[in-house]
Amino acid sequence: MAVDVGLAGVTGSKAMVMIDGGPPQSLAVGQAVDGVKLLSIQGDQALFDVQGKKRPLRVGQHAVGNGGNGDSGGKVVLAADAQGHFVTTGTVNGVSVQFLVDTGATMISLGAADARRIGLDGNQGQRGVTQTANGQAMVSRVKLDTVRIGDISLHNVDALIHQNDMPVALLGMSFLNRMEMQRDGGSMTLRKRF
Repeated sequence: MAVDVGLAGVTGSKAMVMIDGGPPQSLAVGQAVDGVKLLSIQGDQALFDVQGKKRPLRVGQHAVGNGGNGDSGGKVVLAADAQGHFVTTGTVNGVSVQFLVDTGATMISLGAADARRIGLDGNQGQRGVTQTANGQAMVSRVKLDTVRIGDISLHNVDALIHQNDMPVALLGMSFLNRMEMQRDGGSMTLRKRF
């Protein structure tokens, strides 16, 4: 997920940062929010870890994490983990969720614990059974108001809530089929089509 970080100011051991064009927020050294960690402050410069890359910023400067170019045209660049999986943090209805990109999943799939954190009721929606890699699972089909990954926001996205917990939510085809997906070695670019 591409993250745009702007340094608005420095006061003592805290930095005022704007993440993805949001309102300024105060970060203390060692504190992390939305994939951005403040490592150190020296004068009017702060050193950030933006999604695993060290980025020095002076007051008024911006950096975009993960090789994105900050355009709001709805583009996200994901990096593969050590196992070759594409894992990213996104939000569902404004609540942070860890996603695994899964082109084999028909829909976004959320475990019971993630659904509760988001405020979704697994007893709502259309009940059914789905076939997973671990056998059959009881699920409820729901619509998610908003799913956001980096600069890409989609509304009214179909999802399945599983009755059991899952180690990670699956970013399935109900989201991905609205993207143009491009794989290049260890990176994957998602561009919003519609």
